[in-house]
Amino acid sequence: MTEIKPTVKAKIDKVFAQQKDYALELRKSDYRQRLAVLKRFETAFRAAHDKIHESAAADFGKPGAEVDLAEIMPVLTELKHVRKHLKEWMKPEPVKVTISMLGTKSKIVKEPKGVTLVVSPWNYPFNLTFGPMIWAIAAGNTVVIKPSEMTPKMSKVIGQIVKEAFRPEEVSLFEGEADVASYLTNLPFDHIFFTGSPAVGKHVMAAAAKNLTSVTLELGGKSPVIVDKSANLKKASKSIGWGKFNNNGQTCIAPDYIYVHESIKDKFVAEMTATIKSQYGLGEDAGANSDYCRVVNAGHHGRITRLLDDAKAKGGVVLTGGEVTKKGQFVAPTLIEGMSDDSAIMQEEIFGPLLPIITYSDIDQVISYINARPKPLALYIYSKNNKVTDKILQETSAGDTCVNQTVMHFLHPNLPFGGVNNSGIGKSGGVWGFRAFTHERSVLVDKYSSLSMFYPPYTPAVRKVIKATMKMLT
Repeated sequence: MTEIKPTVKAKIDKVFAQQKDYALELRKSDYRQRLAVLKRFETAFRAAHDKIHESAAADFGKPGAEVDLAEIMPVLTELKHVRKHLKEWMKPEPVKVTISMLGTKSKIVKEPKGVTLVVSPWNYPFNLTFGPMIWAIAAGNTVVIKPSEMTPKMSKVIGQIVKEAFRPEEVSLFEGEADVASYLTNLPFDHIFFTGSPAVGKHVMAAAAKNLTSVTLELGGKSPVIVDKSANLKKASKSIGWGKFNNNGQTCIAPDYIYVHESIKDKFVAEMTATIKSQYGLGEDAGANSDYCRVVNAGHHGRITRLLDDAKAKGGVVLTGGEVTKKGQFVAPTLIEGMSDDSAIMQEEIFGPLLPIITYSDIDQVISYINARPKPLALYIYSKNNKVTDKILQETSAGDTCVNQTVMHFLHPNLPFGGVNNSGIGKSGGVWGFRAFTHERSVLVDKYSSLSMFYPPYTPAVRKVIKATMKMLT
């Protein structure tokens, strides 16, 4: 890895020191002060809407509607949600007294963690940068941001918004490649919020462990879809098509592969093909559709192409799509079946517009397959049979689940979002995002407790009191 430039290192160290000092002041901030800071951000963010759209189109052909739905709207709705609830979130929580604690009064105080780091990805740069930043500020922290280098124009606009809205000791941003990210994650931050792949997440967690820094890791994995024979296939195909091919499949919670009951496979494939035709166009037609995003860069285009070629070499049959051109980094929306389980497409997170389809006859077979692999970030179920749905929910584990829909859970302000084990650590969204950047501090005040009865020396009388107390409490 390239060593970080001394000038960049010096700038980071200076900002880190400034934020460390300022974080002490922020411990005294109330909800009005924090909301005032977020209002400055909202003003700058709204003023940059045109630049946001232009940069997203320039970096990987992101259509304006997708920018509105997946980049701008989530940030503004999160701000609105925080404005409505922050005062309540910040209140100390009273704690009921127990028999053993009679004579004391307790509460849980919400205090900022301190200096925090947000390392954000390239697939939804505005949403996945500013969401964690909003929660960090709401919780009373300072923030350092490291955006992705893969979407340079979007990262530049993020930097402009940050510079306009904040003082360096409040929020600062550092662009750069892996050397900058590595240096930042090795600093003794009070919390790191990382969104990216499980492989990189392991490095972030290892670096954080050296400083005993707490982490929130929003990762990924192979999110399965199960379509049983009772499912509404028209509805299922439309929501799966949107959840999978939106952003060209470059979404951490996108459906990664589908298990469909063998009795409805042909009908399902026909509905999925019709959906793709309606939403984006089949094959090369999608290449002329401005609603269809592009692969982010040549490296990822090559990776997705290799997944497709390997799948076909190992028995895969393309049902629709399969067209690939280097020009414009185009990969058509593709359905494929028949590939062997050891093919790369079934082992690696696809993160692109390829969708493997597997048939099943026994739901226990599907559950066993899912449980034999790392826990996914999302699991999607399409069924009208509540017994089947309940069985899958009870016998599998995943970060989150939608029934008869995909992706929408991420947008729900009253649901926690996040993975489990390989797909992530910690939850975010709404109050859970606030909690991720908050230390819950227990405070006990002794008013007239009788604890002194148990102090040594342990005379026969004291021992008798201890025995009597144990009998009463246990």
